[in-house]
Amino acid sequence: MERVNVSILGRELSLACASEERHKLVEAVRHADQLMLKIKGSGNASVSNERIAIMACIQMASDLLSVRAVDGPFAGVQYGDFKKKIDELNALLDDGINELKGL
Repeated sequence: MERVNVSILGRELSLACASEERHKLVEAVRHADQLMLKIKGSGNASVSNERIAIMACIQMASDLLSVRAVDGPFAGVQYGDFKKKIDELNALLDDGINELKGL
């Protein structure tokens, strides 16, 4: 593990990560910082950094759930839709297994 010093909303942080993950961590911090600065710049100046962080987290989660597979058998399917289908299939399998156990 190595320590990486980063800045988010002007606050210095020291994070730990595997050496091979350093670049991804720095890019993720840069993305989060830019999004948080954008949110801070577009809103009320009195909004707390905690609220800005929560709003950025929600935005990133929404973006992740909207990502679509570009190729393969799931081309064009959004991650959120895919996860929902997998959860539904798991529930059906659990019901079927429980039903078989009851026989």
